[in-house]
Amino acid sequence: MAFTRTLGKVGRQLYRPWASCQAPLRPTSSRTIAVEQSASAGTGFPPLQTFTEEETMMRDAVRKYAQERVAPLVSKMDENSSMADEVIKSLFEQGLMGIEISTEYGGTGSSFFSCMLVVEELAKVDASVAVMCDIQNTLINTLMSNLGTEEQKAKYLPRFATDMIGSFCLSEAGSGSDAFSMKTRAEKQKDYYIINGSKMWITSAEHAGVFLVLANADVSAGYRGITCFIVDRDTEGLEIGKKENKLGLRASSTCAVNFDNVKVHEKNILGKVGQGYKYAIGMLNGGRIGIAAQMLGLAQGCFDHAVPYTRQRMQFGKRIFDFQGLQHQIAYVATQLEAARLLTYNAARLKEAGRPFVKEASMAKYFAAEVATLTTSKCIEWMGGVGFTKDYPVEKYYRDCKIGTIYEGTSNIQLSTVAKLLDQEYNS
Repeated sequence: MAFTRTLGKVGRQLYRPWASCQAPLRPTSSRTIAVEQSASAGTGFPPLQTFTEEETMMRDAVRKYAQERVAPLVSKMDENSSMADEVIKSLFEQGLMGIEISTEYGGTGSSFFSCMLVVEELAKVDASVAVMCDIQNTLINTLMSNLGTEEQKAKYLPRFATDMIGSFCLSEAGSGSDAFSMKTRAEKQKDYYIINGSKMWITSAEHAGVFLVLANADVSAGYRGITCFIVDRDTEGLEIGKKENKLGLRASSTCAVNFDNVKVHEKNILGKVGQGYKYAIGMLNGGRIGIAAQMLGLAQGCFDHAVPYTRQRMQFGKRIFDFQGLQHQIAYVATQLEAARLLTYNAARLKEAGRPFVKEASMAKYFAAEVATLTTSKCIEWMGGVGFTKDYPVEKYYRDCKIGTIYEGTSNIQLSTVAKLLDQEYNS
């Protein structure tokens, strides 16, 4: 599905005064240029913010799409704690739910880095929409593309690219950071398995048509018994639990998923029996770059709303932006944002190049989440009382960012990963 189509024009009417606070396009000091231009100028090692023509086109198209199709619905979706059906439909129509899926299966056939740019641009407008896109691409599609049999790929990949959302079921009540202490079991009987257990915090569960479920098929082997199963939504015994009433990312559904004697044929094992823990680790390592991109976009979107306000707000006869104390704060946050962007882009480029990236992914995820926390808090302060109200979008960014230090590995888990890998480097 080609993404370079012309996006249809739609109205930009927002719930006032959100419309009057619409963020302008960010003027960058280090503007991105095409790789060809950089090469012709004799640059041997182009900057990290150098994009291919395809990447530039995708970024610009998604930015336009997000402003025109998503932004008008953000306030209502947040208030109702529900993702609008038209947003989900348009994500598929624009090819954003199958970015790396091969065109052979109806996908966009683009790159991992392009996917990160898409997540970043969507998060500038709504992090809930961004995480739906991110999970679909970095976890669901990647697992199926890398591990699926030809039959499985033929059945699911075209649907993932066009109309079916998938959910990744790993976390449980007793297994958060210690993910492999899961209690969900898969008992082998003849040519099928019986799954029993419960999963928690499952993103997009409300809308998912299929679930990739991690369950232990051999308890005696410990975590080496963990296996990944493909479970269709309509399978008898599968129940979607209540939707969590969350602080942020309210439009993104997060539910418990229960399995009561769920019968799954052995042909629905994704990959190999007992290798689920390896698949989960691998997907989460790459997924952390996606969360870094989400937090980066969220922080930049908030910043882009707040800074223009400081340039318009007058106090003591001048713009509050002109007070040196505020200038220093804004400059500091802008520097942190640029550092987060470079960490995220570097990790994405490393992964795409097939080079080691786990340390860099953890660094990017940790730092981008912390920067998002700083940025959104400061933006509320800069805007004063109005920043504390729901009449302006900055308070939503503040609520949405908190999950960044928690999911797909807490900040402490990221720091532990970085320290472990540093220890190995200095030991070699």
